[in-house]
Amino acid sequence: MNNLHIFLGATVADAATRPLHWVYDPKKLKKYIKGKKEIAFLKKNRSPFYNIKTGKVSGYNDIGQVMFQTLVSSKKKSEIFRNFKKNIIKHFGPGSNYWKNLKLRKQYKKVKWKKPINGPWIHQNILETIQNIKSKKNITGGIKVNESDGYCAALPYFLYDKKEKELKKIIKSVANSKINETYAISKFKIIELANKGDRNPVKSFVTKYKKNKYFKVVISNIKKVLKFKNQNHIMTVRKFGKACSYPGTFMGSIHAIVTSNNYKSAITKTIKAGGCNCSRANFVGAYFAALKPESIPRHWIKRTLPAKNILKYINS
Repeated sequence: MNNLHIFLGATVADAATRPLHWVYDPKKLKKYIKGKKEIAFLKKNRSPFYNIKTGKVSGYNDIGQVMFQTLVSSKKKSEIFRNFKKNIIKHFGPGSNYWKNLKLRKQYKKVKWKKPINGPWIHQNILETIQNIKSKKNITGGIKVNESDGYCAALPYFLYDKKEKELKKIIKSVANSKINETYAISKFKIIELANKGDRNPVKSFVTKYKKNKYFKVVISNIKKVLKFKNQNHIMTVRKFGKACSYPGTFMGSIHAIVTSNNYKSAITKTIKAGGCNCSRANFVGAYFAALKPESIPRHWIKRTLPAKNILKYINS
């Protein structure tokens, strides 16, 4: 795998953001970060839904960790897809920490959350994926939500093999909808431009693909975001949607990208915007790591628990 610093960038960003994941109440978020010089890697969990150790990653990045581990442990390319499905079951399915919380997790939207569950939160896409793998469906991805799980799963694979056909297969194995696929592929195109040293990857993406029907809606939404380039990031994310779903999660990420100069400021901004900041951080972090690999703060890398394993392969 080449350019593993890009996956490292996504992982560190997710871990930095994680203690404030899914805080939708702006007053509470302000209170949690008030007076703090650095709001990344908060020692105390403030996510109202789930509580995991600071330094660990959310379920978004964790599906990427499963793919990464699959890639480094598979002997043949032909084994990767099959092994990935097995590893999803192993990591997220029965017997896992994710599965232990399933009874409580299933009450989401039915009860008011008084305190977070202890342990990780399994995502809707992953729940459906496990069910579909067990049912031996041809395409195993979830169809109920349009969230970033597909992009996160495919990010390490993108650094291994950039073939669009293969990437779409990986995306659909976790998140099976046209929206999930189109926005994930758009992210990879923008990250690739950044990695190649393009001065303005977002603008170049729009120029390059403006006549391509596949990216029509994505480009239209990027143009909407660009009109708000001089607007406050928190207010802009609120306008386009700070929940987990596309297109809002993509549009908020694009705004963080076009209004920031470096990795740290972009991720700090992403955290402050609240809501599903982890899903946005996985794109923003990968983008800035592609653009400026050295810009990931070293002390942030040290605080990210899965970073050790990635660094092992970067340095080998």
